[in-house]
Amino acid sequence: MKPERVGAATMASTSPNTEFREALIREMPGLRAFAVSLAGSFHQADDLLQETLLKAWSSSGSFTPGTNMRAWLFTILRNTYYSQHRRRGREVQDTDGVYAERLAAPPNQEGALDLADFRAALAKLPPEHRDVLLMVGASGFSYEEAAEISGVAIGTVKSRLNRARARLADLLGITEAADLGANGKFQAVIKNKDV
Repeated sequence: MKPERVGAATMASTSPNTEFREALIREMPGLRAFAVSLAGSFHQADDLLQETLLKAWSSSGSFTPGTNMRAWLFTILRNTYYSQHRRRGREVQDTDGVYAERLAAPPNQEGALDLADFRAALAKLPPEHRDVLLMVGASGFSYEEAAEISGVAIGTVKSRLNRARARLADLLGITEAADLGANGKFQAVIKNKDV
């Protein structure tokens, strides 16, 4: 049996995915050569080529038929290489585990207890103080916005905020920043400064 020649009539009858796949296959040798020149090794080039082909296949819907597929693929390959290169620049080689031994995560049990204490203390504040503290300290509203929402003057917002922070610090037993411990999540709310 004689293999069928693929002519213009046969190509017209094939599906868009088939045409796209065949065009990808035709461009693979050139893409691989370009990947080798960028990566400097055949192993990395093959990984780069594979990732490029996967990205191209998953983005096949964004390719406009009739445009330059080679340029499109080479752009994907180049961008993929640069993304990998940037990622590798942030990675640290740790073959003997020296860096891993130095990693430590503080226990989070105290954080959960601190949060429970914070919520209990927050609930003890007068509603108008608590509302201003949450608007300015936690939600990031400006004094002007908090004043408008509360329907009071800006000076009143500042006064309520100062009283709320002082009372909250008193209820939590906080006299200085060091009392907040390693987990200083509540500093912006408790400290007397703009967020």
